[in-house]
Amino acid sequence: MSGADPTPADGRQFLLEARGLRKRFGAVEVLRGVDLLVERGRLVFLIGPSGSGKSTLLRCCNRLEEPDAGAIIFDGVDLLSRRTDINAARRQIGMVFQHFNLYPHLTVLGNVTLALRKVVGLRRQEAEVRAMAALELVGLAEKAPVYPAQLSGGQQQRIAIARTLALDPKIILMDEPTSALDPELVGSVLAVIKDLRARGITMVIASHEMSFARSAADRVLFVDGGVVVEEGDAEEIFARPRHERTRRFLTQIRH
Repeated sequence: MSGADPTPADGRQFLLEARGLRKRFGAVEVLRGVDLLVERGRLVFLIGPSGSGKSTLLRCCNRLEEPDAGAIIFDGVDLLSRRTDINAARRQIGMVFQHFNLYPHLTVLGNVTLALRKVVGLRRQEAEVRAMAALELVGLAEKAPVYPAQLSGGQQQRIAIARTLALDPKIILMDEPTSALDPELVGSVLAVIKDLRARGITMVIASHEMSFARSAADRVLFVDGGVVVEEGDAEEIFARPRHERTRRFLTQIRH
C-alpha cells in the first residue's frame, strides 16, 4: 500500500491514518479496532481515563509498539509494510514523552544537537544553527550552555520539544507532556504547544489538560476501554457530548 493517496473522497488530506488498530498485552486487549485520522496542520487531542489506550495508540503510530492488526499510513507510506524503512519514517514523526529523557551529562545545546549529528549526520556547526533555531521557538535559547539539572521541569520539557522540532518532523506525537510537571510549570509548556499550533505544525497529544484541549484542539477523541467512544470538534465534545460515557467522564474530571 506504499504510496497510497492520503486524500479521501471528501477532499480532506490526512497526514496520518491509523485504521482498525488492535494491540494486546497478554490477555488484555488494549486497542480494539481504533481509527485515528489526522489532517495536516491540525492539533488532535486524545482524552480519556488512565489505561484507556491513549499512550499505546500513540506508540503504535510510530511503531514503538507493534500493532497486532490494522493499518497505519503516514504521508502516503504504509508504515507496517516490510519494505518501509521505519527508521527513516520515524525521523519525520517526532515524539515527546511524559518524562523528558534528557542526557544529564550534556548541555542543553548538546542534547538538542545529538540526534542532528548522530542520526541526520549534520556537521556540528549546522546542527548547532538548527538547534538554536528550535530553542528560540520554545523561548529557551539563553539556556543553551547549561545542563538539565539547572532547569525546572517545565524548561526541561520545552527542551525536549525543541529537540524534536530541530529534526523538522512532519508530525509531533506528545504523550502526556505536562503530567510530570508541577502545576505552576504546566502553563509554559502549553504556551509552546499553542504557538506550534499557530505555526501550523501537525500534532497529536494525549493529555488530561481538558481546558487547554477545549480551547486549542481542532479535534478531540475520547478513548475508553481501547476504543474511540466519541470524536468531534473540541466545542462539540466538551459542550455537547453525545455519548453517556463521554458525559460521565467529563463530569467526573470537573469535580
